Amino acid sequence: MTTALSFIGLFGGGFLSGGKRKQKGWLIGGITGLFYSLVIFLFQYLGFDHLFNVEQLIYHTCYTLIAMMGGILGVNMSSNNSRTA
Repeated sequence: MTTALSFIGLFGGGFLSGGKRKQKGWLIGGITGLFYSLVIFLFQYLGFDHLFNVEQLIYHTCYTLIAMMGGILGVNMSSNNSRTA
């Protein structure tokens, strides 16, 4: 349940940040995902004195990729350029 909510939240965050930026959605979405992972890492390391294990690294890599996809889609949905041939 937490994983699904994280995926939805990060996709939405990437989508909104990419839509506001209107260019380089993959980059701004990736930064959104990395910031989320950094906050979770700091909470886990400073609060519980544990580093990420391999499973968590895979999850956080997927979180960053999902946020990047949201950013790309956000840029493409927010662009007002109409393309005609």
